[in-house]
Amino acid sequence: MFSHVMVGSNDIARSKIFYDALFTAMGGEPGVADAKGRVIYAHRGGRFLIGKPIDGKSATGANGGTIGFTMESPEEAKAWHDAGVANGGTTLEDPPGERSGASGPIYLAYLRDPDGNKLCAVHRITG
Repeated sequence: MFSHVMVGSNDIARSKIFYDALFTAMGGEPGVADAKGRVIYAHRGGRFLIGKPIDGKSATGANGGTIGFTMESPEEAKAWHDAGVANGGTTLEDPPGERSGASGPIYLAYLRDPDGNKLCAVHRITG
């Protein structure tokens, strides 16, 4: 069901030290920074990311955090997004669509739920 978890940080270098230690302790590898300055961990089929909040505000328990849901197709992601907007959610960032990701093309759709939590529908395009 979930594709990834992302948390915000006000000090990426400090957070990388902390999370590198955690992932190493559980048999994982240190995180790898991407071109946007986010640090990405891949372990046991999951992804965990840390980064500065996109909106430029300070990271808090929720600001900068994203809960990602794996989708079977772009159509499913778009339907997920439309259902969220129709039921009290708010669209954010770019409109739903295909983007270039670190591991290839992806289809993304972002929402905030009625309480402000940031959610993302993710379909990894293959083939």
